[in-house]
Amino acid sequence: MTLSITDLTVARGGLPVLEGVSFDVPPGVALILRGPNGIGKTTLLRTVAGLQPPMKGHVTGGEDQIAYAAHADGIKPTLTVAENLRFWASVFGQDGIERAIDGFNLGALRDRPAGALSAGQKRRLGLARMLVTGRPIWIMDEPTVSLDTDHVRQFAQIVQDHLDQGGSALIATHIDLGLEGKVLNVGPFKAAPPPIDDFDGGFL
Repeated sequence: MTLSITDLTVARGGLPVLEGVSFDVPPGVALILRGPNGIGKTTLLRTVAGLQPPMKGHVTGGEDQIAYAAHADGIKPTLTVAENLRFWASVFGQDGIERAIDGFNLGALRDRPAGALSAGQKRRLGLARMLVTGRPIWIMDEPTVSLDTDHVRQFAQIVQDHLDQGGSALIATHIDLGLEGKVLNVGPFKAAPPPIDDFDGGFL
């Protein structure tokens, strides 16, 4: 199923940050979002993922199809690596975590509490959640933060395998992952500042 974004305006703190955004992400394709820090990439991803409503426009094709990986790793520190993955698999009605364990080289860490992991290991565990969701559309916000060069390559291969199997991905990242995909610079969609008389309304 194609994820379609049509004339989308997204807001942070009640004020528009991006407006008029339109794009499609069909199966087998990765769309890479580019743009300076603070321009609204995270707000756009959260809106597309259904975590906040748009001010204007439509998101179609993603209903019950999206798995989202945010800046936070989304792990429970008192659970082990394996227990975290089993928890997330159950949330999405899936079973089996071995593909996620193997895909992100977590075998030696499977019985370690997540709270005892390094920053890079936590990030790998957070990303491994995507493999236990069963969802075809992956939305990821700066997924390679804290990963070393080898694990960045490993992550990129996992995403490419997901695309080859008919999945799709929408990724905000500043680095070149080497994926065969499209790039969208969100800079041209930066919203105009509100009139001075309307500024206070964003905080009501």
